Amino acid sequence: MSYADLDAYSDRLRHAYERAVSGRLPPAGLRQLISASWRRSIDAGIDPDGGPAPLVYDSADLADVRAAHPLRPLLPLLAQTLTVTAEASEHVVVVTDSEGRVLWRDGDRDVMRLADRVGLADGHQWAEGRMGTNGIGTALATRRSVHVYSEEHLLRILHVWSCGAAPIVDPDTGALLGCVDVSGTAPSLHPATVALVGAAAKLAESQLALRMHERDARLRHRFDALRGRPGILLSATGRVIAGDPTGVLGERVQLPASGERLLLRDGRVATLEPFADGYLVQGAPPAAPTLTLSFLGDGQPTAAIGERRLPLSLRHAEILALLALHPCGLTAEQLSFHLYGDEGNPVTIRAEIHRLRGQLGGRVTAKPYQLTSPVEADFLQVRQLLAADAPTALARTYTGPLLPRSESPEIRRERDELEVQVRSRLLLSGSPGDLWAYAQTAHGREDIEILERLADSLPSTDHRAAAAHARLTAD
Repeated sequence: MSYADLDAYSDRLRHAYERAVSGRLPPAGLRQLISASWRRSIDAGIDPDGGPAPLVYDSADLADVRAAHPLRPLLPLLAQTLTVTAEASEHVVVVTDSEGRVLWRDGDRDVMRLADRVGLADGHQWAEGRMGTNGIGTALATRRSVHVYSEEHLLRILHVWSCGAAPIVDPDTGALLGCVDVSGTAPSLHPATVALVGAAAKLAESQLALRMHERDARLRHRFDALRGRPGILLSATGRVIAGDPTGVLGERVQLPASGERLLLRDGRVATLEPFADGYLVQGAPPAAPTLTLSFLGDGQPTAAIGERRLPLSLRHAEILALLALHPCGLTAEQLSFHLYGDEGNPVTIRAEIHRLRGQLGGRVTAKPYQLTSPVEADFLQVRQLLAADAPTALARTYTGPLLPRSESPEIRRERDELEVQVRSRLLLSGSPGDLWAYAQTAHGREDIEILERLADSLPSTDHRAAAAHARLTAD
């Protein structure tokens, strides 16, 4: 927000603020991020006239807390990145844990003295549930970078402050580790300062990812030196690193709280053994269960993994169908083109794949996207039966078009090809029973040639002949 806009925005904001703290809905014009945070804070019982942030760690405890926190090795990097800017621009820099508790602070000394008055200091907690809308608490609550302009704070004592904050997420587990924040008493933070906070958080995450990969490499090196079949290698957090090419365990397993028995996703039990800085899983099943796809006909498309049956959205069914049709894998760009044509967006595909992998675990790999489990699909079986010239089995298996609601160019092509080939094969060599089975499908119900063949080949007393004749004479 530019300084030229601040006066007008402040007027709207003061009006919205008074409505919100009196229990009424704020008018339009307030940022959705802020109005949502105000609602969460008020629902949590935050008093807009409340005082400074509570002290939760005294100086004696804080040293141990800092030493044990995963961000401790990165504090010098964050300090080097942000402190010089903070001192030059009269701001303070704060790093918190995932609960908004301040682990470390530095910056302009005059501003830090002012920060002490509101508890923006070591050992104090700034979670939304304690201090309402503020840069640290709202960044942690939303898991995104935020800028909170002075009067957007819920607490009145914070209306002289503006802050920009960004969460830091563990690249290993996806858990929140903490937050980096720059705060000052100016009416608004310069956009470059806000951008710098986000860049510092991303830099911290990159360093954490680098350290994670280095640990993985050391662990994998020791694993590779073992002889025989050592099992499946896990990181200390349960992430699968090596020894599971078919994706039996998926990308990660839930480590037991205690003991050596690990419950697998299919209900079987494996043995968990400590190994260097990680674990070895012994006794895991040798191969992934078959992924069974049922995509023919009018019913909801489903996938089955062993005994587990999963209803699928049309988009996820389309992706799985395309991957089954292309066993060597497809890139995000290729999948996007097959699904949407020239209007496709690979970013959309990556998001859908991420959600699909949440359902199927490690059965979809990346670069390229590929199915790792053995696959059985009704539409693939139809292909095999066409090649084997088995009309009776073909009629029994083909229950209707492939994903009939799909508009994907590639799936429409496959659907039309299967329909034409099945119909032609059954007209050529199918028995009346085979033709009758096809007549129950979406296209077969009104197929005049199929119905005429049934009416001519079956005795007039056969209920199938009567049904075929009725369909032919219906309006």
